[in-house]
Amino acid sequence: MIGKVSAVIAAVAIVVSLTPAAAGVAEPARSRLVISQGGTAEQPLIVDGTGKDVNGITVNASHVVIRNFRLLDPEAPGIRAQGNNITLEDNTITKPRNGDGDGIRFFGAGIKILRNTVSGTSNRYGHADCMQTYATNTPASQDVLIEGNRCEKIDNMCLMAEGPNEGEGSGRGHSHHFTIRGNFCETVKASQTLMFEDIQHATIEQNEFAASPVKAIGLAIKSTNATVRGNKVSPGIRYEVGIDDSSRPGYQGPKPGGRP
Repeated sequence: MIGKVSAVIAAVAIVVSLTPAAAGVAEPARSRLVISQGGTAEQPLIVDGTGKDVNGITVNASHVVIRNFRLLDPEAPGIRAQGNNITLEDNTITKPRNGDGDGIRFFGAGIKILRNTVSGTSNRYGHADCMQTYATNTPASQDVLIEGNRCEKIDNMCLMAEGPNEGEGSGRGHSHHFTIRGNFCETVKASQTLMFEDIQHATIEQNEFAASPVKAIGLAIKSTNATVRGNKVSPGIRYEVGIDDSSRPGYQGPKPGGRP
């Protein structure tokens, strides 16, 4: 066991520092940290790992901040977050294993993924993305900010984002308004770095796309109103944007080089 959780109620947040057995926080040593009770818009629950290693993190709550964890070989996905107004910041996830091998999965509205590092995802476990969202038996995602992250040595994609109407989804709701800004993305084996299917109003800007997939960005299945600008693209990448006809309405960005 790690000891006692100290809960500090501040003016704007409930802070839990892991040095746990507070309400909604179940965390025996080197097991998976599970957050089942969140805070409020005025007082979000902040869980600060202070550099601690756990075997993955699951959030099934709203108004939660997860920060400063160091996950080495966690059970995949390294972090799974479902709820509204969840922030994942300043975490490090290295070599997630089993499952599909994903680093982060997220579902819900108002998700922020900030300054995390995910490295060494392996397709030996499936299709190992740095980050993934979908809407089958999970909610559609809206108002998502992914900023300042590093996806290093990722076998599959840095982001795979699928809405509820992409053919295998639930058909309920819409996934929209994603901002992907200032990230480093290194895709080793996939044919694109970012893939959007049925995601409307995506803004993709000021990212660095490394390695040599065929394209940096794929826009498919009515991923309309996307804006692409100011990205740095490796010379090994054949073209920055691939797009299908259904995604062209409202597109703003460099001339597409081919199919998604």
